[in-house]
Amino acid sequence: MAEGTVNQGKRRFLIGATSVVGGIGAAGAATPFVMSLFPSERAKAAGAPVEVDVGKIEPGQKIDIEWRGKVVWLINRTQPMLDSLPKLDARLADPTSDMPQQPSYCKNEHRSIKDAMFVAVGICTHLGCSPTYRPEVAPFDLGGDWLGGFFCPCHQSKFDLAGRVYKGAPAPTNLVIPPHKYVTDTRIIIGEDARKA
Repeated sequence: MAEGTVNQGKRRFLIGATSVVGGIGAAGAATPFVMSLFPSERAKAAGAPVEVDVGKIEPGQKIDIEWRGKVVWLINRTQPMLDSLPKLDARLADPTSDMPQQPSYCKNEHRSIKDAMFVAVGICTHLGCSPTYRPEVAPFDLGGDWLGGFFCPCHQSKFDLAGRVYKGAPAPTNLVIPPHKYVTDTRIIIGEDARKA
């Protein structure tokens, strides 16, 4: 090739190869920035809303999910469970849920949006223990006024099936009801307020 003549094929190849390598480098550098826009599993656990399918929860069954690092109970209460709630009012410390332990849309007899589906943070309001779910009626060790509910074995706090605390229990308030809303008849989002839907 004469001096001053340019090999156009070689030039195009070098420009193309440099562009490809530069594009790959730019994509590699941009990937961490793009991924930072999506919440990590740690961020989700720290407070992102959690969607749950409640359609498969059997009557009387309780499932646990995690939201904001806390256990949240979802219980499909049966009609006999719901019927037991008003019978306990005289034995409860806050039967009408006057303490703000629940969103305003859950300040009712069942402490829920839909009567049967109970959603509550599964942490005792006394010292943060986790009560056990005892749906059975009148077990011998919990006294004759027991119609099912939650029992904290650490200090013997008792809660009914709406998470309302019994009088004289160490726990000062009812169980906490987290903000939640229904997106369909069988899907709930924990961590989003029903009134802000």
